[in-house]
Amino acid sequence: MKADDALIADLQKALPNVQLIGVNSEADAMQHAADADAIIGFCSDRFVAAAKKLLWVQIFSAGADRCMPIERIANDEILLTNMQKMLSPVIAEHVTALILSLARKIPNYAKSMSESAWERGPEFTRGLQSIAGKTVLVIGLGGIGTEVARRAAALDMRVIGTRRSSREGPEFVDYLGLPNELIELAGDADFIVDALPLTAETNGLIDSEFFAATKRGAHFINVGRGRTVITDALVAALESGQIAGAGLDVTDPEPLPADHPLWHMDNVIITPHVASRGGNRVRHNILIKENLARFVAGDALLNVENPELGY
Repeated sequence: MKADDALIADLQKALPNVQLIGVNSEADAMQHAADADAIIGFCSDRFVAAAKKLLWVQIFSAGADRCMPIERIANDEILLTNMQKMLSPVIAEHVTALILSLARKIPNYAKSMSESAWERGPEFTRGLQSIAGKTVLVIGLGGIGTEVARRAAALDMRVIGTRRSSREGPEFVDYLGLPNELIELAGDADFIVDALPLTAETNGLIDSEFFAATKRGAHFINVGRGRTVITDALVAALESGQIAGAGLDVTDPEPLPADHPLWHMDNVIITPHVASRGGNRVRHNILIKENLARFVAGDALLNVENPELGY
């Protein structure tokens, strides 16, 4: 497993009959591939190909799009489990910060600080808004999306969303639609949050047609996957004012090239895929410990990825 001395020691104490080997890189892992029954922390084509006995991969992220294409995982020969819902609360906090920052134009005032400028005239305050009473559309009401919706509702926002599986959702969501309702719902939202996993269905889903259907002046947040959005379509929507501002923790491509126009837009906040950082890792460790114990006992694991669905 990926090296974490304290966690490895804790797991070894709980499961003394299991041989746990800490690694810091793929090169380290390759030295032990032939004997590995499971790997915790990452996946790679090279390792999976070399690990002929491999039965289980546990990753530290919620998104599994880097692992799903690996043939032995895609065909369900190897079980893949993820960290879905483990860091949803901190990611939802990041979304809340982005929504509030865009609504209150915080980046603009942060830039004025470097010039010691006390800017409060109408040309600087135009566009400031309260989020109370505004409508937020959460695209993908899974673990992350649900926590986003919970916080938005607590801030007196009206919450609507989409979910692939059903129309049933928590009481703090005013309306939950299916994916085929996305375009219609986009026109009703003041803030739009993309919390989608990357699958064949979601790849490039947020395109020029979607942005054309949004309420003019809406704000767009993405903490799902960069490739769910057609970046050129987003840039065009920002330039035209159709989208008033964007908060992006993920982009396509990633990392974003230094000369990309998104870097230079005053109405865009970019954070470099860090929304999950700073969260409580205790929940991670509990899940790893539980899944490892279940694996050894031959019991069903938690947070199993479905290769057919892609998440």
